[in-house]
Amino acid sequence: MKTIRWGILGTGMIAKKFADGLSVLEDAELIAVGSRTVTTAVAFAEAFGIPQPHGSYEALAQNPEVDVIYVATPHVFHMENSLTCLENGKAILCEKPFTINKNQAQTVFSTAQKNNLFVMEAMWSYFLPAMEMVRKLIHDGIIGDVRMISADFGFRTTLDPESRLFDPALGGGALLDVGIYPLALAQMIFGAPSHIASLAHIGTTAVDEQAGIILGYDNGELAVLHTAVQTETPQEAIIMGTEGRIKLHHPWWVPAKITLSQPGMANQIMDLPYEGNGYNYEATAVMECLREGRTEHPLMPWSATLALQETMDTIRSQWGLRYPME
Repeated sequence: MKTIRWGILGTGMIAKKFADGLSVLEDAELIAVGSRTVTTAVAFAEAFGIPQPHGSYEALAQNPEVDVIYVATPHVFHMENSLTCLENGKAILCEKPFTINKNQAQTVFSTAQKNNLFVMEAMWSYFLPAMEMVRKLIHDGIIGDVRMISADFGFRTTLDPESRLFDPALGGGALLDVGIYPLALAQMIFGAPSHIASLAHIGTTAVDEQAGIILGYDNGELAVLHTAVQTETPQEAIIMGTEGRIKLHHPWWVPAKITLSQPGMANQIMDLPYEGNGYNYEATAVMECLREGRTEHPLMPWSATLALQETMDTIRSQWGLRYPME
């Protein structure tokens, strides 16, 4: 099979995790990294054995040896960075949230369509073995008709007005950073909601510090979700059906274990370990699409990203939360 040559745009924590993920894949080669300065690019390249460091994002995008670029910058820069890659003929895997809002996402996809290039939002949880099992159990009707989901992703961190999490100019707040995970789980199972009700606490830096969200669907299904950056939550998810339920254990967005519960039967605990650090599965999915000449992945197509962005736009509008760049 053809080796796919990767570049990483950005050198922060998520970029390091993705580089670690690629290291377990024999058919992937991380050949380049781009940063805003040569110094940070060289340091990252030395840490991960990358032969080609670039002191600008444009230089990475213009590298003719790179097949696909992982965009790993803060989400406020995702549209700009993605467009730079696409306009230079590069396929992209863009870290979530894909962009700040739906309009930005549509701009990126329109450019990808014009250039016939692959693009996917990096919803890495979707591709893990445990999530594959969840989809199979639901598809096979093991828990009957799914009626409700509860899921959370919250943690408590130091309130630093200059950090990415609390700075409105960087798209800060819980929703876009970690709230997207339970929203994406609900969308994976139910699709886009028909009704949305939400309430948030907007903190002193004018971003959402915690929120509760209820999503409703046409057949009466409900998703009850909460997220936070100032409150530690259980970090579990439960999928409830008419004939049983599935629990995704902590931390549910990167699960290695699920429990199947059915009336009158002993709980069935399933150990579903993942290789590497888990980021390798989404990378494998991207490479399969590139080899097949696809521009979208069926599990995370452009329409799914647009629907997710629209849901988050609606939620923020209910809170009266707009970012300075909007």
